[in-house]
Amino acid sequence: MAKGLLIDTTKCIGCQACALACKEANGLPGEQEEELSATAYTVVKQKGDVYYRRLCMHCNDPSCKSVCPVGAFEKTQEGAVIYHANKCIGCRYCMQACPFSVPTYEWKKRAPKVRKCILCYERLKEGKITACAEACPTGATTFGDREELLAEARKRIQENPGQYIDHIYGEKEAGGTSVFFLSSVPFAEFGFPANLPEDSLPKLTWAALKKVPSIVIFGGAFLYGTWWIIDRRMELAEYKSKQRESKFQEKK
Repeated sequence: MAKGLLIDTTKCIGCQACALACKEANGLPGEQEEELSATAYTVVKQKGDVYYRRLCMHCNDPSCKSVCPVGAFEKTQEGAVIYHANKCIGCRYCMQACPFSVPTYEWKKRAPKVRKCILCYERLKEGKITACAEACPTGATTFGDREELLAEARKRIQENPGQYIDHIYGEKEAGGTSVFFLSSVPFAEFGFPANLPEDSLPKLTWAALKKVPSIVIFGGAFLYGTWWIIDRRMELAEYKSKQRESKFQEKK
């Protein structure tokens, strides 16, 4: 069953415990960072008096996977979108395709790789929860089954209508994700993409690509027809010109 995270920004106190636990679990330098980087797979940010996290959303149908030409990304049955560094060729298409601007790059290394949260995949396989959820002292980050987390999020909104806006971020964005956010303020104020389609981006891309053959056939037929008409008119014009020239010669 797919797992995920429910991040309730109304419970977050900005303690950075999740970010530090993530660094420790992934063997990353311990310095606190403000933006996602090759050494920070999650960060805690602040907007007014509200704290929120940034991390990979682990899309149901990930764009990073769909654009990768070598299969360096994989969507697992546990819900995590993981990265196979040994396959990566450094094209960075994933960075351009991600609707949430998550993947980062090891710009300073001679053999750089892409880096991002992989939902503590090795821990999941051992039956453990993610390091960030385990370290959270207030329950702002909850780990569990994806559908159960969605049910819990809906319950909190229903039981506390004045505490939350009626929106579970990640439930439908870009085809849905395995990471959900609850908030008391609009997510656009956090800089989260606000106008993402409910269909996944790979699905929308495929829908467009499927039309290409018919467009090519129609376009080819149209161009051929146009060429035939123009060519026919030129032939007629040449024929009439020869006729006029022939009559002129006869009169002489």
